[in-house]
Amino acid sequence: MTVRRPVAWTVAVVLFAEAVGVAALNWFLGIVVDRQDMSLAGLDPDVMSVSSKIGGVVFGLYFALCGLVALLVAVRDRSPAGLGRILLISAAVVHGLLGAFSWGLVGPAAFVFMIVVLGLVVLLLMTYDGRGEAEAGRSGDGKEDDGSPVTPPPAPTTP
Repeated sequence: MTVRRPVAWTVAVVLFAEAVGVAALNWFLGIVVDRQDMSLAGLDPDVMSVSSKIGGVVFGLYFALCGLVALLVAVRDRSPAGLGRILLISAAVVHGLLGAFSWGLVGPAAFVFMIVVLGLVVLLLMTYDGRGEAEAGRSGDGKEDDGSPVTPPPAPTTP
């Protein structure tokens, strides 16, 4: 068994868990802002509460969709294509940016988590690279490879 399927399953599980966590955290923050009835620079507390909840749902759905793409990659054992590949690349970029911001705002533990997820997504994208599958049956000289580890010597010729 190759390393590809466990990586895809792991990425899917992590992204689904992150989707639930992000949505729950933003929902909780919206409730806190609503109950505190606080204002930031004159903004309406109700607007801040609702926008936090909406942002949590949107980001949760985004990470869940990325997790669904990783799950489909694991089930099909094929590389993501088209929109799925774009979603996974954007998830890698988002985790890189969140990792950079989280070091100063949250702490090293959040940074490590974001970078681990970034590494998993990039590993998923690299292990399912389409070029490796296309060139697996070809040798360096352009001839078909029969799978033998040693090339047989040329047939002897008569002088």
